Amino acid sequence: MPVRVASALVFLISLVATPEVLAQQSESDRSAKKTLDVLFIGNSYTARHNLANVVEAMAEAGNPGLDFRPTTVIYGGRTLSDHWRLGTANFVKLHSLTSKEELATVASLKEAAKDATDRYANMALKKHHELLKTLTSKRNKWDVVVLQSYRDDLEGAKSLYAQFAPRFAELARAQGARVILYVTTPTTQNAEPLAGLPDVGPVMKKTRAIAVLANQIEASVAPMSLVAFKTQTERPDLTLRFINDGHLNKTMAYLTACTLYAALFDRTPEGLPVDSITDIRYWQRPDKSFDKTKDRDQQPIKQTFSTKDRADLQRIAWESYTEFETLRHSK
Repeated sequence: MPVRVASALVFLISLVATPEVLAQQSESDRSAKKTLDVLFIGNSYTARHNLANVVEAMAEAGNPGLDFRPTTVIYGGRTLSDHWRLGTANFVKLHSLTSKEELATVASLKEAAKDATDRYANMALKKHHELLKTLTSKRNKWDVVVLQSYRDDLEGAKSLYAQFAPRFAELARAQGARVILYVTTPTTQNAEPLAGLPDVGPVMKKTRAIAVLANQIEASVAPMSLVAFKTQTERPDLTLRFINDGHLNKTMAYLTACTLYAALFDRTPEGLPVDSITDIRYWQRPDKSFDKTKDRDQQPIKQTFSTKDRADLQRIAWESYTEFETLRHSK
């Protein structure tokens, strides 16, 4: 049995109590609250719509008794290679991180911050100063580490994502954590309803490359290029990005959360009651003030999906996830 499948089965058994398992558990075991510590590493494609918290709501709705505890390390517009330079590896290996290691990272970032154009070094310094304060407290190991791609995943095995995801994955696996590749698709999201079929060529090229990477590092995948393509094919009336903002819109954010749920639990999100998405970026009025009731397209900041749309998006996410799994295991 492949390691990924075996790990998933063990993990699912720990979350889903069958009658046979329940019969063997003590009352204290049954009442004990299960926790899942998940680290999300990414940029605004993770930050927007408070994506980690939407996944949290879905995870807890689908797994009664689960305490889903998300932590995010986010730098806008940055990729995994940037995260590596900015010391995000220390967050991954937090359970075993020493003060000496963290102080060395802080010293390196201070040197980088001397370059006035390197604003991310200063941002990272603030995060690492806060991290230093936690090193005296008990630190849990991560159960799952989510590695977001951006535009660094378009060159297959030569891409920076393919180079740096394994580095982070090695640190995650050293503590027994699973890895999920959250593969974004900014180049294929549509701001307007489609009149014809999208081009499947680039989608499948990227999908096959990610399948190779996932098999290499034994990772689960949220294959959003495949999800977007399937959505565009089956629901061309839907849009997946904002018009006045290049980011994923609320529909794509909901699809992403559903797909991350599928990757987390190897189980369909169909039937989950979570039915809304709220953005975190607001429409800026001509006087430069913000209307916090509207998003950048001047639509309501919160979108509640109809019963049909919610069912379609949950189904499409699951079917795309399973199609990817079939493809990767056919190699």
